[in-house]
Amino acid sequence: MAFDPRQFLLHMIDEAYEKKTWHGPNLKGSLRGIDARQALWRPAPNRHNIWELTLHAAYWKYIVRRRLLREKRGSFPLEGSNWFAVPDTPNEAQWRAHLRLLDETHRSMREEIASLPIARLSAKTPNSKNTNSAVILGIANHDVYHAGQIQLLKRLMKDR
Repeated sequence: MAFDPRQFLLHMIDEAYEKKTWHGPNLKGSLRGIDARQALWRPAPNRHNIWELTLHAAYWKYIVRRRLLREKRGSFPLEGSNWFAVPDTPNEAQWRAHLRLLDETHRSMREEIASLPIARLSAKTPNSKNTNSAVILGIANHDVYHAGQIQLLKRLMKDR
């Protein structure tokens, strides 16, 4: 059986986001069962909360897709970039909408990766020193990193 790098990358992003893993919760799993009140909890002033991490993860999935498509900036549904303002008080409907945004940006990014010609995997992304495959592996690592942060925040929240 020949090695298919695109299938490998898809496997990596799927595992980091929502497929069963050996290492513990992936990003989507780390968010399971979190309500709006919990999502807004901060371990200390000026520290990120789960809601902010969720929007941050969605934004970077959008960035990866945009870079692979060589699109210009401007189509992310929220104003700003990287870190976004979140409500001061829990709003369950808005929290659920932002969880859907994360899911939708993941699906959209995944579709682009699945349709990317294999020859483009080794090409550099525009205005970058990184190849497309490095950027795709990077977003998988990004998901796992933030899943770990969310798990830690949940533990700190429980122990307070």
